[in-house]
Amino acid sequence: MQATEAKKHLSFGSLIKYLGGLYLDVPDWRQEGKVEHSIRDTAMGGVGMMYFQSDSVLEFQRQLEVSTRRSNLSTLFGVNKVPSDSQMREILDEVSSETARPAFKKYFAGLQRGKYLERFQIFPGQYLLSLDGSQYFGSENISCPHCLIKEHKSGQTNYSHLILQATLVHPDQKQVIPLMPEEICNEDGTTKQDCEFNAAKRILPQIRTEHPFLDIIINCDGLYSKQPMFELLYELKMHGILVAKEDDHKPLFEWVSEQRQLGETTQYEAVDEKHRKHRYEWINAVPLNGRPDSILVNFFRYQIIVDGEVTYKSAWVTDLEVTKQNVATMVRAGRARWKIENECFNTLKNQGYHLEHNFGHGQKNLSFNFFLFNLLAFFIHQILELTDGMYQRCRQCYRTKKHLWETLRVLFGLFIFETWENMLTMALSRYTEQPRPG
Repeated sequence: MQATEAKKHLSFGSLIKYLGGLYLDVPDWRQEGKVEHSIRDTAMGGVGMMYFQSDSVLEFQRQLEVSTRRSNLSTLFGVNKVPSDSQMREILDEVSSETARPAFKKYFAGLQRGKYLERFQIFPGQYLLSLDGSQYFGSENISCPHCLIKEHKSGQTNYSHLILQATLVHPDQKQVIPLMPEEICNEDGTTKQDCEFNAAKRILPQIRTEHPFLDIIINCDGLYSKQPMFELLYELKMHGILVAKEDDHKPLFEWVSEQRQLGETTQYEAVDEKHRKHRYEWINAVPLNGRPDSILVNFFRYQIIVDGEVTYKSAWVTDLEVTKQNVATMVRAGRARWKIENECFNTLKNQGYHLEHNFGHGQKNLSFNFFLFNLLAFFIHQILELTDGMYQRCRQCYRTKKHLWETLRVLFGLFIFETWENMLTMALSRYTEQPRPG
């Protein structure tokens, strides 16, 4: 049995079939008898464009003038007829972005069912979920009613779209598992700007609803290490490891300093093979702020010392008890916050996904829908890296991921493939003696 057949519910074909089914069920608002392109074909054409990392809708349409590419879009993504770039934008602008939500939950559940999530446990039974915001659209000229607006003293106005992304991460895992993001945007008719923390108050309850039994540790930056965030986490039965910066928490750091002088903090040092000193310090049950009703949190900080000089330092607050046995792992968990920036956002922006390219803006849902298609393509690639033996062999054979996907795009235009596995077989044939598909 091939590795790709071992977990059929996580195969490329199964993942795409499920996603296409979601758009098959979208009620069609268009006049009956005048519908030339189905909503499913339109959406899955967009997914196919993102999956093979095309850098524009117009260029993708131009590429589809080659019959083999049209055929592969049909065999691999089930697309019968792709609309023009303007038609695609017009249709997708009307499709609710919530249509994609079940796919994130379904794919996550598939990884859980296949026991692939076990390697993401930071502590036994506990998972680290990094939370961070990112901009995916910005312009001085293009806008819609949902744009965030920033007016500068110079008179210049900037329009933007942001998201708050929750992503399952682990310090030792190259792959990350994205959940459905929360759009940071303005609602029609409102004058108050949406913000990242308000988005957090929406996304975290949604995550708890979708994953009621998952033991979650939220990991995020200093923007969130405030009492309202901890109170929200307590309410949702989640934990938190949140960055604590001295400028934002002067009473807390003063308290810790006083306790250090009294000998109440605990310190632990270790030296690695490069002769770097790792210094850990922690104290449990300290007030988060200087208010009378301050909650108590556990504080820990970490320094790397080389030749007597501190080359790295950071501090965190958490509701989890810090001990000598777990402090090193707690630090690794805290530092893993950067994985959402590096493995998720940086990959989407700089490694072929063209995240910040304006594929189309629209007036309703178009911009966010294109972002979701991009993120779902990335999610499927992450699943394949975790589960698909043939794709893993391709990654090993080709020098870089970029080289592999350049090859796959060439094959997409030259040959017709009945399945994704057939395409990978041909990609591998350059390095093995496997026969090419007939």
